[in-house]
Amino acid sequence: MKNRSEHLEDVLQYISAGWDDLTRSLDQCKTYEDQKTDDEPVLYFPADFKDLSKCQHLGENCGVRLERLPEIIKAPQDVHLSKIHAGGLLYLPHPYVVPGGQFNEMYGWDSYFIILGLLRANRLELAKGMVENFFFEIQHYGSILNANRTYYLTRSQPPFLTSMILAVYDAEALSRAKDDAWLERAYEFAVIDYEQWTHPPHLAGDTGLSRYFDHGEGPVPEIIGEPSDYYRGAAQFFLLLDGTKEPHLVLVDKDHPVESLVGPLFPVSAPDPPSKNPQESSGSPGDQVTLSTDFYKGDRSMRESGFDVSFRFGSFSAETHHFAPVCLNSLLYKTEKDLERMSSLLGRQKDAAQWKDRAIDRQQRIQKYLWDAERGIYFDFNYKTHTLSSYEYATTFYPLWAGLASKEQARAVVENLPMFEQPGGLAMSRVESQAQWDYPYGWAPIQLLAVEGMRRYGFAADADRVAYNFLSMVIADFVTDRYIREKYDVVKRTSETRIVKGYSQNVIGFGWTNGVFLELLHELSPALLERIKSE
Repeated sequence: MKNRSEHLEDVLQYISAGWDDLTRSLDQCKTYEDQKTDDEPVLYFPADFKDLSKCQHLGENCGVRLERLPEIIKAPQDVHLSKIHAGGLLYLPHPYVVPGGQFNEMYGWDSYFIILGLLRANRLELAKGMVENFFFEIQHYGSILNANRTYYLTRSQPPFLTSMILAVYDAEALSRAKDDAWLERAYEFAVIDYEQWTHPPHLAGDTGLSRYFDHGEGPVPEIIGEPSDYYRGAAQFFLLLDGTKEPHLVLVDKDHPVESLVGPLFPVSAPDPPSKNPQESSGSPGDQVTLSTDFYKGDRSMRESGFDVSFRFGSFSAETHHFAPVCLNSLLYKTEKDLERMSSLLGRQKDAAQWKDRAIDRQQRIQKYLWDAERGIYFDFNYKTHTLSSYEYATTFYPLWAGLASKEQARAVVENLPMFEQPGGLAMSRVESQAQWDYPYGWAPIQLLAVEGMRRYGFAADADRVAYNFLSMVIADFVTDRYIREKYDVVKRTSETRIVKGYSQNVIGFGWTNGVFLELLHELSPALLERIKSE
C-alpha cells in the first residue's frame, strides 16, 4: 500500500502531464471538438483578417471550414449572433490550456488559476501566450470572452486580466530582464477591458458600482443536451413556487398571446396554488407559459458571473443583472490597484494617482452598499429594490483577497468562517439548492482566494487549515478516482456529486483545480507540508 507521500507524488505527476493533455493549438483536431453543440466544425477569424489562404492548413486535416465573422467587432454590443449561421471556434494566435471535458476552449476567469499553475510548473511561455490571446480577443472580438466560441461573443467573465498580466510580468522578472515594453502594451489592453465594466450597461444603477450583464437575448445554446430541458425545469420550479403569477413567467393563452417570444413554451402542468380569491387564479392545465425576457437576461448574466448555477441572485440566479455583486466589484478594485501599480512601474505618475483615487472611491462604495456590519459579512446589493441580500456566500472573502477590507472587517469575516468551513474546505453557501455553485460544493478558485485573503490579514492558522483540508481531500479522492475534478462535495470530501439544477457532470481535467492545487501546496506552512507528505 502506498503512503501519503507517494499519493501526493501521483497527484503532482498527474498535474504535470495534464498541462500538455489540456493544451490546445489550432493544428490539433481535438481543438475543434465541441460537446456542447451539434454544429459542424468551423474556425472563425476576425472580419478584417487579411488572408485566410495562409491558414488553410489549420483545417485541412480536420475537415474544418474557415470563415470570417460577418462584421467587425469593437465592443460586445457590436455582436449580432443571428448573422452567424453556425456556431464555431474563434481564432486565437497562441496555444492555450482548456479546463477539460466539455470545456474545450480558453475560458476567461479559469485562465487566471491555470496561469498560476503554469507559472509554478515553469511554463512561462505558455502562460504568456494565453495572456496574449486575451489581448487578441479585446482587439478583435470586443472584450475578454467567456470563452473563444461564437456563442460566447455577447459576454465576458469575472475580470482577472490585470492579475494575469502581473503574475506573468513578475514571473518573467525573476527569470530574465523585466519586459517593460510588454507591460506598456498590456496596460493599454487592461484599460480597455476595465472601461467596459465601468460604463453602461455594466453599471448597477446609481450605486457607482458594476454588475454582470450579457448583451444577448433568450436561451443560451451551449447547455449540454437539450437546453430547453434546463429551462423547462426552471419554469416548472416557478410554477410550483407561485403559479402563473410568478414574475419570471409569462402566461400564454387565448387571452394573453405573446407576439414575440424569446424562448420556448412550456405547458402549465398543474393549476396555480390555491388563492384566497378564486378569481385571482390565472392559469389552467391547458395554458402555456414562457420564461420572461428578464429571466433570460438574468440567466445569461449569471453565466458571465461564472457562478452558474446557484441561487445566490434569486432562484436560478435569474436576477443576477439586478445586483451589484461583491465578487465583481472586489475584482474591479483589485484591477484599479493593479493599474495603479502598472502605471507607477511605467513612470505614469499622473495615471497612478487617478487609479488610486478610483480605487478609494470604489472601496468606499463597497463599504456603503455591500458591507453588513451587524452580520460581519459582505453581501450583494439589489439596486432595483435598494436592499442588501441576505444570501450568505463565500464571495465574502473576495474583499480580503483584494485588500479592500479594514482589519476589523477582515476579522469579522474570518469569525464567520464556520458558516462555510467544512471537512474538505469551504462550501460556496449554506443553501442546498441542488445547484453546483451552492452547498455542499466547494470549488478550487474560491479556496485559493479565501486562503490568500486570510493570509493577507494575518489569519495564517485559518488559511493553513482550509488549504490543508482541501488539498488532503483532493489527494484522498484521487487515490480512488484517479482524476482531478472540477468541483467537490466538501462536506463528504468526495468528487461524487448529485446536481439536479444545471450542470450535472463533474468534469475531469481539471485546469483550475490543477493550478490551485500547486499554488495552495506552495503556500502551505512547512509543518503542514510535511504532514501532507508523510501521513
